Amino acid sequence: MAQLGSLSQETETLSHVLRLVQAFRAFDSDNDGSITAAELGGIMGSLGYNSSEQEVKAMMQRGDTNRDGRLSIEEFLDMNTNELGLGSLGAFLGSAFEALTVDFESGEAVTGEDLHGVMREIGVDQLSVEDCQAIVASMDADGDGAVSLEEFRLMLNSFL
Repeated sequence: MAQLGSLSQETETLSHVLRLVQAFRAFDSDNDGSITAAELGGIMGSLGYNSSEQEVKAMMQRGDTNRDGRLSIEEFLDMNTNELGLGSLGAFLGSAFEALTVDFESGEAVTGEDLHGVMREIGVDQLSVEDCQAIVASMDADGDGAVSLEEFRLMLNSFL
C-alpha cells in the first residue's frame, strides 16, 4: 500500500503555491502570463515583503531563466517554490494527473471525487474522499470545488 506523509502539511504547501499563483495573476496586468520587474515589486509588496528596487532587479535576474526580461508564471513559481516539497503526495498526484489527462478534456474541471477515484485506481487507497476534496480545495483558485487540468499541471510543475 502506498504511504503518504503529513497530508495537512502537504495541502498547506499546495495552498501556498495557489496564493503565489493568485498574486502573480493579480499583477499580470496584460494577462500575457509574464510579469515585468515593476509587477514583481507589486507582487512582493502584496505578499508582505518590502523589497527595494535593487532586490527586485536581483530577483528578476535570478528567476528569468530564458533571459527575456520578464518572468513567466513557471519561472516565478520555480523561484518561489524551489525549497518546498510535497513529499510522497507529489509523486501520487503526478501519477493521478497522468491518469486524469486520459479521462478529461483539457478544459474540464477535476473534483475531489474525481481525484479520489483516480487515486484508488493507481493504488493510493488510504485517502478518503474528504482528503481528496481538501487537496483539490488547496489548488482551487476560484472556489468552485474543482480544479482545471491546467491549474493542476501548473501546481504540480512547481514541485517537479
